Amino acid sequence: MMTMSLVTDVLGYLPFEEMLDTVSQLGFEAVELGCGNWSKAPHLRLDELLESEAARRSFRDAIERRGLTISALNCSGNQLHPGESGAAHRAVVEKTFRLAEKLGVRTVVMMSGCPGGSPTDTVPNWITQVFLPEHEKTLDYQWNAVLIPYWEKAARLAKDCGIKVAMENHGANMIHNPANMMRLRQHVDPAVIGMNFDPSHHMWMGGDPIAAVRFLGDAIHSMHAKDVRQERGLVDINGLIDTYRMDEIGKRSWNYVALGHGHDVQWWKEFFAVAKFAGYGGPVSLEMEDLGMEPLTGVKKSLTTLKLALPRDFD
Repeated sequence: MMTMSLVTDVLGYLPFEEMLDTVSQLGFEAVELGCGNWSKAPHLRLDELLESEAARRSFRDAIERRGLTISALNCSGNQLHPGESGAAHRAVVEKTFRLAEKLGVRTVVMMSGCPGGSPTDTVPNWITQVFLPEHEKTLDYQWNAVLIPYWEKAARLAKDCGIKVAMENHGANMIHNPANMMRLRQHVDPAVIGMNFDPSHHMWMGGDPIAAVRFLGDAIHSMHAKDVRQERGLVDINGLIDTYRMDEIGKRSWNYVALGHGHDVQWWKEFFAVAKFAGYGGPVSLEMEDLGMEPLTGVKKSLTTLKLALPRDFD
């Protein structure tokens, strides 16, 4: 059954127990918790939970008392960054894998990462078009010298921890579409490595999320629910490649919006129905990043769409 989960960073301004009360009262059934890297980890202390069985017991009890489960831990970041932050992110990834094992959580959501374009680069380099010979050389280095070796090792650790890794199809990462996901799964254990499919990213990159989930099938290890609206007039002029900051919502060609504010309920009904036909029956984690409304308002509006769209009954 597709259970309703919430990526809790949107309620990061609330203390842990108050966040859990809010999530439970809204009708969610699970939580996806940020552990660090791009997340400020507002609702857990990674090192403390790793070191203390008493802290883990208290943490689990607080969640279970409210009838909730943990759908996933999330350590999204860029562990392939060629600078110092890459090493710091790799450490958080490893700790998150080990904490998931200790908590009995079976899924870790994260990014594939994006390295530099050569051994001497100091910043990541996301190649979006092979236009020049150096682009091919860069991609060869990124895939064969960095991405595959890292994920061969990380997949072994994940398997040892008894978890599945769900990589989000996020732009500025090596694994940002189904083709790249399938390519990586030829080199690592596909039972361990799969996709956290977020339809919003596929939307702003110009794809059809419904076609993508049908193609991916059992390669989907987890799923986010997030929407995008292409901004009338601006997208027609500038296209979908947008370098305005995410908070410059009045200038952007597209924006993340509350569920149902970019694509209507009928679209979401078809999306989740096809996901079910393709074999996905795991949690659906609502991720609310609409900067045009207050966080809790956006969660409530998104939840209305989610309940109407998921192919299941609600009490």
